[in-house]
Amino acid sequence: MLSIEGLTVRYRKGTPPALHELSLSVAAGERVALVGPSGSGKTTLFRAISGFVPVEAGRIVIAGTDITRARGRHLRAMRRGIGVIAQQHDLVDRMRVYQNVMAGALGRWSTPRALRFLFVPSRAEMEEARSALQRVGVAEKLRSRTSELSGGQQQRVAIARTLVQQPVVMLADEPIASLDPDLAQHILSLLCQLAGETRTALLCSLHQHEQAERHFDRIVRLQDGTIVARGDADAPLATVSQVPSACSA
Repeated sequence: MLSIEGLTVRYRKGTPPALHELSLSVAAGERVALVGPSGSGKTTLFRAISGFVPVEAGRIVIAGTDITRARGRHLRAMRRGIGVIAQQHDLVDRMRVYQNVMAGALGRWSTPRALRFLFVPSRAEMEEARSALQRVGVAEKLRSRTSELSGGQQQRVAIARTLVQQPVVMLADEPIASLDPDLAQHILSLLCQLAGETRTALLCSLHQHEQAERHFDRIVRLQDGTIVARGDADAPLATVSQVPSACSA
């Protein structure tokens, strides 16, 4: 579902690359944790996958289409297939929960429909929002003000919004960084469960290696913009020089 081949990203000419010849793939329904220190390139990789930074070399293929060659309307259409869950939720506090959830559908709605929804949501739209919230365990917050929710509840609403988007790839960028340990466990477990149920490729960046081992199928370690180790979550990580070439993607 997601295939990255020889990806190199450089922010300014003459400077070291932020990502260097990076190759990685994530299958439908697979859960892959991306670990590494701050500045290792995790967020740059996510921005490259989303088409927000220029690619110097290599390609990123999502569901069979190379996003690095997409421009304009085609690029916007491809981004609709990429769900992003950020550390800070990116919710609009002054809006109701159902409005934030259904923002995930804006990419497939016309402008008139989106404007009408803000003032007169249909029964079917409200039911879609309720269903997504039910899957993440906060259906009772449907009509609540988003500003009234706890941090964990807001993160669940952000996940519900991504479900409504119906993505083929989910990128979770440090989704538990601001949560307490118990809540972090619940959020990661929920993300991985939903990725499996919806057959969505999940790539999640984390600082905590033990969390990656507990919840994910595979772990990839990033350092200085390149992959230095990878392997199954239930086995010791192998450096890239030890990984057989057939598994290099």
